[in-house]
Amino acid sequence: MSQLLSTIESPADLRRLSRTQLKPLADELREYLLQSVSKTGGHLSSNLGTVELTIALHYVFNTPEDRLVWDVGHQTYPHKILTGRREGMSSLRQLGGVSGFPRRDESEYDTFGVGHSSTSISAALGMAIAARLKGEDRHAVAIIGDGAMTAGQAFEALNHAGGAGTDMLVVLNDNCMSIDPNVGALKEYLTDIATSHTYNKVKDEVWNLLGKVSKFGPNAQAIAQKVENAVKSALLKQSNLFESLNFRYFGPVDGHDVERMVKVLQDLKDIPGPKILHTITMKGKGYKPAEEGSPT
Repeated sequence: MSQLLSTIESPADLRRLSRTQLKPLADELREYLLQSVSKTGGHLSSNLGTVELTIALHYVFNTPEDRLVWDVGHQTYPHKILTGRREGMSSLRQLGGVSGFPRRDESEYDTFGVGHSSTSISAALGMAIAARLKGEDRHAVAIIGDGAMTAGQAFEALNHAGGAGTDMLVVLNDNCMSIDPNVGALKEYLTDIATSHTYNKVKDEVWNLLGKVSKFGPNAQAIAQKVENAVKSALLKQSNLFESLNFRYFGPVDGHDVERMVKVLQDLKDIPGPKILHTITMKGKGYKPAEEGSPT
């Protein structure tokens, strides 16, 4: 058993690690996935691609009190391993064993039963609204892929959350590799953002500005947001789709840079309202046959 991974029975154990230990942990977790899935079968590529993202989310957010809602759910093996089901992975997708998808009756960390795509934003939105109505101080995070984001239900939820100003985070896990090829304007839009060299050059400076002024009250935040929006609009060929829906857009960020992901997510926790974090990942990360092979 690997040195760091063997010490983690819950996200509480994960949060005791230093940031510098997270990269070695990701390497161990990826190796464990390769060994485990090679015996049981399952979705390998998608899970190799979400290792660092999963670690960062559980490291930053106080799960299970904070709610993580995974879209589709086939990419949640790292999530299951970090939430007390590591030993059970030998029974993955077997009768009476660990499910291949999140199940609410399997773990308190599985907040929503899934299997179909594009439901995560709606579910997280409901959880965020429920928390507000009950006066509970907890976060709701939806993790959705670029393929699932093209569905109507995802846009209905974005429209609702943006209109209501709901305090929630959507993590767009953009790997450009859904089971069926993405088509249409959204694919081209995300590509435009991810490949805009000028935009990526200045976005960190804008991010640092927001981080500095967020501590000085709503007036400073409003001014900084206007600056941020103006810069984004000037650098992209079209206006920001997500910010047109009243979502603050951040990214794109390298989803395999786990220390950077932790810092970004910690910053986002302190920014109120609806937010979207655009991460770029690679399915099959770290295993060449999976990187070049099946998208599942």
